[in-house]
Amino acid sequence: MFKVKATPAEMNAAVGDNMVSHLGIEITDVGDDWITARMPVTNRSKQPFGLLHGGASVALAESVGSLAANLCVDMNRQYCVGLEINANHLRPVTDGYVHATARPLHIGKSTQVWDVRIHDDNQRLVCVSRLTMAVVERK
Repeated sequence: MFKVKATPAEMNAAVGDNMVSHLGIEITDVGDDWITARMPVTNRSKQPFGLLHGGASVALAESVGSLAANLCVDMNRQYCVGLEINANHLRPVTDGYVHATARPLHIGKSTQVWDVRIHDDNQRLVCVSRLTMAVVERK
């Protein structure tokens, strides 16, 4: 389903210096219609009580979903940006990594909807998120 083929190494190299790199998010695998990424749970991604910050989970969800969405369009003509995101935080995490998988629910001409599931190192569900992307024409 992806129109653009990219390896995890290519995607990680293209990220640059921004929130994704600041939080240590890295793409770990790419399938035909899904992407997985991981993020370390460190002081950069924790709230004051020592737990994974909900905002860091949302940043992970939007990052992996946005990357996936952009692989579904002709990037010479279009690009995708976040329109809406929601998240339910189900379990606390204090260390290790969290792993996100983005899968499409809807790929349309003007919008896309992605399901993003975040698990801890023990495969326990930590957060579920739904991300709506706008498909924008380049000028």
